[in-house]
Amino acid sequence: MKINQNTVLQGQRVTLVPYTSAHVPRYHEWMQSEELQRLTASEPLSLEQEYEMQRSWRDDADKCTFIVLDTARWAGQERADEDCMVGDVNLFLTDAEDPTLGEIEIMIAEPSYRGRGFGKEATLMMMSYGVRNLGITKFEAKIGQENETSICMFKKLHFKEVAVNSVFQEVTLRLDVGDQERQWLLEQTNHVEEKSYVEPKLPAGTLET
Repeated sequence: MKINQNTVLQGQRVTLVPYTSAHVPRYHEWMQSEELQRLTASEPLSLEQEYEMQRSWRDDADKCTFIVLDTARWAGQERADEDCMVGDVNLFLTDAEDPTLGEIEIMIAEPSYRGRGFGKEATLMMMSYGVRNLGITKFEAKIGQENETSICMFKKLHFKEVAVNSVFQEVTLRLDVGDQERQWLLEQTNHVEEKSYVEPKLPAGTLET
């Protein structure tokens, strides 16, 4: 989705930046993990396929993706984005009959960053962005039944369990954003600064395939 290609959202723990080709090598490393493949229901891709996926996600009108950075490491841009990456957060607008419904996914890929509030803040920031910029009024999260940590986090963010798919071993949680939930969401993210993004250049000698 091109709407966020120049957007940085800077919070206390996390900073969200658009997913660019400079982030692909690190992302590709993450997705070699069998644990992450299982938790995200993903198949391993080659590096070339990962670059193709990044380009398609950037251009697709129904996907909004941010890379999650560690704000403390990234602030001031003294470090490259790739050195500060901890995960990603996505919104999928795939219901043609209801453009106000967004399916949200969060992945904290770096194990040392889990359980420290990074996923929670990134999710709240993405939800707030979806409400304010994309017209989202309903969120769904589809999570593997074994991923109790993620299910618990979404329930703390006022999501309710609405379905269980025993075939895919997946739980669907939902949040309808009425006036009260919208006010709560904006209050939770009123510290977030929106800035313009400068896309990092690929290292010399790196070819984008």
